[in-house]
Amino acid sequence: MRHVGWIAGTAAAVLVAAGAITYAVADGDDSGMKAPTADSADAGFARDMAVHHQQAVEMSYIVRDRTKDVEVRRLAYDIAQTQANQRGMLLGWLDLWGLPKVSSDAPMTWMGMGDMASGKDGALMPGMATNTEMKKLNTLSGKQAEIFYLQLMTDHHKGGIHMAEGCVAKCDVGVEKKLAQGMVDAQQSEIKLMADMLKERGAKARD
Repeated sequence: MRHVGWIAGTAAAVLVAAGAITYAVADGDDSGMKAPTADSADAGFARDMAVHHQQAVEMSYIVRDRTKDVEVRRLAYDIAQTQANQRGMLLGWLDLWGLPKVSSDAPMTWMGMGDMASGKDGALMPGMATNTEMKKLNTLSGKQAEIFYLQLMTDHHKGGIHMAEGCVAKCDVGVEKKLAQGMVDAQQSEIKLMADMLKERGAKARD
């Protein structure tokens, strides 16, 4: 449980830093830059990661109701709070930039990967759980729910890290790039933690 507390501290630090820089974005000002355009990497990342984060929040609240394990419940709460807050900032930036929160483009088009976002069974982007997997999580309880959640969230984080690294490489707004890098660092740490938690339960991440 001490590991979860450390991760929570890291996530909180990312949020504080992001909150402190939101005001710079509010004016559409990032070292004199103009606000991003609707087809920019900055806007694409904000739209797509908001959707990606929403599912992580949903999964986390599901598992909190399916297990009494303190460690898993604490991790789920930390992930839900962190990603809900980050999602709010991403959507808020789109508002401040005067850009739509949805696009006719396929997810991840801003990364040049629009053809890879199949949307099969509700999984709109890499790492996202399918509708079938979400329903299954809702049917499990106890250790089975814990293991499946940790496996799903590990996949989810891997997909999220890939997208966040894309923003670090392609986005122009400095504060958004910093938030994306913070996501990479925090989620990589959480993947390591979840690997340990899975091992404790006699399981491992999915291939």
